[in-house]
Amino acid sequence: MQLQESYPFWLANKPESPNKDLEVRDKYTGEVATRVAMATAEDIDRAIAAAVASTDAMRDMAAYERKAVLSHCVRRFRERFDELAYSLCVEAGKPIKDAEGEVTRLIDTFEIAAEEAVRNYGEIQPLDISARARGYTAFWKRMPIGPCSFISPFNFPLNLAAHKVAPAIAAGCPFILKPASLTPIGALIIAETLSETDLPPGAFSVLPCRRDGADLFTTDERLKLLSFTGSPGVGWALKAKAGKKPVVLELGGNAAVIVDADADLEDAVSRIVFGAFYQSGQSCIGVQRIIVHEDVYDKFRDMLVAATRKLKSGDPKDKETFIGPMISEKEATRLHDWVIAAREAGATVLCGGERKGAMLEATLLENVPEDSDVNCQEAFGPVANLFRFSDFEAALKRVNNSTFGLQAGVFTKDIYKAHRAWDVLEVGGVVIGDVPSYRVDNMPYGGVKDSGLGREGVRFAVEDMTEIRLMVVRDPTKQ
Repeated sequence: MQLQESYPFWLANKPESPNKDLEVRDKYTGEVATRVAMATAEDIDRAIAAAVASTDAMRDMAAYERKAVLSHCVRRFRERFDELAYSLCVEAGKPIKDAEGEVTRLIDTFEIAAEEAVRNYGEIQPLDISARARGYTAFWKRMPIGPCSFISPFNFPLNLAAHKVAPAIAAGCPFILKPASLTPIGALIIAETLSETDLPPGAFSVLPCRRDGADLFTTDERLKLLSFTGSPGVGWALKAKAGKKPVVLELGGNAAVIVDADADLEDAVSRIVFGAFYQSGQSCIGVQRIIVHEDVYDKFRDMLVAATRKLKSGDPKDKETFIGPMISEKEATRLHDWVIAAREAGATVLCGGERKGAMLEATLLENVPEDSDVNCQEAFGPVANLFRFSDFEAALKRVNNSTFGLQAGVFTKDIYKAHRAWDVLEVGGVVIGDVPSYRVDNMPYGGVKDSGLGREGVRFAVEDMTEIRLMVVRDPTKQ
């Protein structure tokens, strides 16, 4: 299997190939795998105008018609499963098993959206709470917010684009999408699939572009919502420039997991190895901080190191590979430098710690200084840190000692501690008996503090992409 020689961008539901300016490289070999058309600021302006023109037609689509569009995508993604997985493996360097898992989630997300498309419920609300409101009744429904702007990241090129695109269609909103320049192919295949449907002209555009042109995705007042997934620095800067439009941000994290004394250590090790190192640790909810009760710390540490050393690194196209390349040598160098700095500041490298090009070994550290970058910043790679605790409340405070707050995991069999963690942890989600890296695509997902604003998960994204419209009816016969 191989990628096409080149890919067009999609503007107002149609492919355009004015150039082949964007090189997409195989992240493992470094070779150019394909080329993609790049949109200019003028192209983006045309796409926004087309989205605005399609606003009424998208709003007026019947629920069953929007469901049919999404259901068509589900069928086609299943038919193109191997192609989609292979493209992920090449453009993102994602181990093929992880790539196949992401295609499965892409399908799940569109399937959930197809169901939500026919669940746009409203409400009847009696208003006669006092004598002056006798005879009045309120009705409200949700209306599409209008043209939406989406910017998606490199680490889940399919599913994180799907978490914007699919809810928009379910809600009845036209959209423009900027995929990450490092990994645009998956989003372009989604666009090609949408072009096979009966979406109104101008309903969607998928436009790889440079940052100078991409400014329109944020600042143009014709766009009524911005949804961004990516780094905190970029996300908060975009929010400051977005003007009056609502902004949804799904940003970074340095997720923590607590392993209490009563945990099943074999199970916890298995899940934490996955949570820390799947897709080479390049996940905003990847396990970065592992906080273990002192009574089981030594045993847990030895088990975790042994399991980590067994992980196979190499070509992501090999089904036995668990650790593939990071997205670029630059990113691998950045994280490797953090590991070196932590070691020089007193941390112990339990395993891993070496780099070759974009390949960074699965690395475990202990005795990491609190203020080291590898602890307090987002690692976004295959590195995790171990800490001891003796008091559960202190462990919760350590989790909260972060500028981030996306998700946290707690391995405990104590229901009271589970509820305490849910009450106290300053995160968007608490996962009991598993790693913070766990996500199902219909659950509310998002963070607090520097980790973001708003929630994804199809139902919750649809709510962001719609606005409540009220109607009040007066019945004079009741007055």
